[in-house]
Amino acid sequence: MKKRGRIVAFLLLLVLLGSLIGTTTKPIVKDVKLGLDLQGGFEVLYQVEPLKKDGKEVTGTMVSDTAKALRKRVDAIGVSEPNIQIESNNRIRVQLAGVPDQKAARELLSTQANLTFRDSDDVVLLDGDDLKPGKAKPNFDENNNPVVTLEMKDSNKFGQVTTTISSKPVPDRVLVIWLDFEEGVDSYKAEMMKENPKFISDPRVKQPIVSSNVEISGNFTVEETKNLSAILNAGALPVSLKEVYSTSVGAQFGEQALNKTVLAGIVGISLIFIFMLLYYRLPGFVAVVTLSVYVYLILYVFTGINGVLTLPGIAALMLGVGMAVDANILTYERVREELRVGKTVKNAFTAGAKSSFTAILDANITTLLAAGVLFIFGTSSVKGFATMLIISILASFLTAVWGSRVLLGLLVHSGVLDGKTSWFGISKSRVHAPKEKVEALDLTTKFDRLDFVHRRKLFYIISATLLIAGVVMLSVFKLNLGIDFSGGTRVEILSQDKLSKNEISTYLDDIGHPSKDIVISGDKKNIGVVRFGEEFSQEDVNKLKTEIANDFGSEPNISTVSNTVGKELVKNAIYALLIAGLGIIIYVAFRFEWRMGLSSIIGLLHDAFFMVALFSILRLEVDITFIAAVLTIVGYSINDTIVTFDRIRENIKHRGKIDDENELADIVNKSLRQTLGRSVNTVLTVILVVTALLVLGAESIRTFSIALLIGLIAGTYSSIFISAQIWFDLKRREIKNKGSIKIDKEKKQWGSDEPVV
Repeated sequence: MKKRGRIVAFLLLLVLLGSLIGTTTKPIVKDVKLGLDLQGGFEVLYQVEPLKKDGKEVTGTMVSDTAKALRKRVDAIGVSEPNIQIESNNRIRVQLAGVPDQKAARELLSTQANLTFRDSDDVVLLDGDDLKPGKAKPNFDENNNPVVTLEMKDSNKFGQVTTTISSKPVPDRVLVIWLDFEEGVDSYKAEMMKENPKFISDPRVKQPIVSSNVEISGNFTVEETKNLSAILNAGALPVSLKEVYSTSVGAQFGEQALNKTVLAGIVGISLIFIFMLLYYRLPGFVAVVTLSVYVYLILYVFTGINGVLTLPGIAALMLGVGMAVDANILTYERVREELRVGKTVKNAFTAGAKSSFTAILDANITTLLAAGVLFIFGTSSVKGFATMLIISILASFLTAVWGSRVLLGLLVHSGVLDGKTSWFGISKSRVHAPKEKVEALDLTTKFDRLDFVHRRKLFYIISATLLIAGVVMLSVFKLNLGIDFSGGTRVEILSQDKLSKNEISTYLDDIGHPSKDIVISGDKKNIGVVRFGEEFSQEDVNKLKTEIANDFGSEPNISTVSNTVGKELVKNAIYALLIAGLGIIIYVAFRFEWRMGLSSIIGLLHDAFFMVALFSILRLEVDITFIAAVLTIVGYSINDTIVTFDRIRENIKHRGKIDDENELADIVNKSLRQTLGRSVNTVLTVILVVTALLVLGAESIRTFSIALLIGLIAGTYSSIFISAQIWFDLKRREIKNKGSIKIDKEKKQWGSDEPVV
């Protein structure tokens, strides 16, 4: 009965999970909020500065009031769920996704909204304080033309003003209505001759008007009257806003990026599923089930916390699948080892699950450290990546560790798998009889001919040569810093047809924005990426967007970063790498020993510098997502290194006593051989995802994908050929000094493999 009950429970769980995912995924996906890089929109970082006229110091209250005023203006536009955040250094970050008219929205946000009524000599007669708050409304005049109606606090005062104006000579009988008049700069007489004057309107006043109702007319559209009334109702800002960072994504770019990256995700994750099924058989099927639950769980939690899904976020989700499968691979490899020594399926499952847990825990904690640092120091899109990565790590621990063991445990303990090692991908010929008394740590592997330790000098020379070449290349070529770090403006032009550098260069010359820093990209070579050294103003951005949209048929992506913000991003990136590295050193030293901590960090520095050097050689752009990639690889690489060190520690304890460096070399070699299959399988699954991102994903995360691919290869190399070998050299010195090392098998030494002599 128990046997049948467990099989039924397994099948019921499959049906339950399948039904839950099948019936609720669509509503959950519908609730996922897309970032501006997936649906178009813009992000602006404002520096809050005091008004020139009063020169008062900016206070926290003023910044808070400004953020509230901005939210009122955004609400008037009708943007769903805007993101307005107050940041340090008196800054406000505004993110508006899915805005149909980005130009109007940006003007609405940045307008100071100081309304003044002046005469023809620019003398102030009335200002915003004379209006009743919240009474501005879009309306229509008797000719059905769009106007804005206002209500004055004192009708008599308005009557006095209009009386004064109506008594002037005919040419001067105008009441000029200004928004954000600049003293000493603006002038009615200078503006009245222009086709598009800066003032709102200049109605003629023929006679005194004693009324509290005022009508602002002009060459308005209905949308413009709505925006103007919204600005006036929100009130004038108590400060001046200066754009120090902005990025604008065209709707076509966003839609294309979403479609391509979702396709890349489906392909990448499907390849992982196929690999797990073919290589691990029944446990692989269980992994496919729990990975499906993992993806569902992430989307559920992400929508629950009201997260915004961005391109890097989708990449983090895909990477999470690749890293989640690592926990399955670690467990399944251990179970297969236990099966090979002749244990029953039940005992092998129990022992394998137990022995793999510490490595999985350590690997996840170190990756969480890197993700946490990314969240603290990253900008908006990187924060989205970090948030998704953190959720992914926690969800993978729940599904891959607990979920997989529950599902597979039901089948194992039902007895239906007894003696069926082939269901785990192990042929009968590879299984030792119990009477042979072979232990899992003494099993042969496919890699037994490989001698890592005695070839370590060759590995050192290879790495040193590559790193020295990297230093030389860096000194010659320098890094191709993106605008995130160097400041300036970046423009992406999307065309229906194939583009060329000469075509883009000629076009930019014609519109007055020459640049020679042009790269053609995209699958169809229809995306032109242009960089400018200078920071474009809001007016420049709006004008450029309009011209490019008219000439190429779709709005461009335009990002602008000031030098100040660029320097801050560099500083934050350095802090992020240092803090992540320090945190990992402390954790590894605590969990293992200081030599392993030191060896690990040398390996991480090797990986990070290798990525930097290769980016310099390939002239790839280094932007803020590159730092995200480096920190991700730091987490991944230490993950791989910890698995190796965990096996080394286990083999040392199993041996009991190490008399000389040859025995130590044998332990290191054996540990590397035993974990190499797991390392290859894990890196293969993650590479499947990254390759899908690289080949099929959006152009905007292409560089990010390249960085990840380079880092994955470098991280796997350093874990096997560098970190473990450095630890061997450090440890053998201890043996030389002490003569031998005796390990107390009974005494548990949490966080250390230091010997008890």
